[in-house]
Amino acid sequence: MIEIESVRLAYGDRTVLYNISLSLTERRVGIIGANGSGKSSFARLLNGLVLPSSGAVRVDGLNTRAKGKEVRRKVGFVFQNPDNQIVFPTVAEDLAFGMKNLGLPKDEIARKTDAILARYDMTDLRDHPAHLLSGGQKQLLAISGVLVMDPAYLVLDEPTTLLDLRNTRRVAAALDALDQTVILVTHDLDLLVAFDRVLVFDEGRIVADETPTKALAFYREHMA
Repeated sequence: MIEIESVRLAYGDRTVLYNISLSLTERRVGIIGANGSGKSSFARLLNGLVLPSSGAVRVDGLNTRAKGKEVRRKVGFVFQNPDNQIVFPTVAEDLAFGMKNLGLPKDEIARKTDAILARYDMTDLRDHPAHLLSGGQKQLLAISGVLVMDPAYLVLDEPTTLLDLRNTRRVAAALDALDQTVILVTHDLDLLVAFDRVLVFDEGRIVADETPTKALAFYREHMA
């Protein structure tokens, strides 16, 4: 469970989140809102990339302020632009990076690399230059690089924004098949239809917290 208790977040004199309190227990949670509404800042709070100005964020009882490293082991984060996460020359090297940092043995790194490449039909791309992949392949590589670390939660900040329809559907299918809890920030409302819960942000506050049907209807009316 992820708990957010009386959280306020400010950058200098600008407050971007006001007094947010809620618990996330569902398997699939969507986050929507206009640009600048605070949704991406909220997502970054969930694994300690950003710390609250006041209040607390806890993941399975671990406070992000005191236990940031442990929290980031539990909560993987995927950015909108996969080039921000891909750091090594080839696909296999990039996948191995995080596992090496954990001190995993070579045979386990090889096994997990093989498994994740097979899972997303990228086995033949093992030695391919990572930055020459297609947009959809890059996003799947970024997701794969997080998943090989075995997080319990996966937070994704607009992962399909730069993708065409075909690759958006490919990423959506990959997310749907995951066992992990998925928390998805997106402007693509169709991705959230089968989710368990959707939060709507506006001007740093949660203005709706409902099932997808109710939350999406509220958001469309609110934006109109």
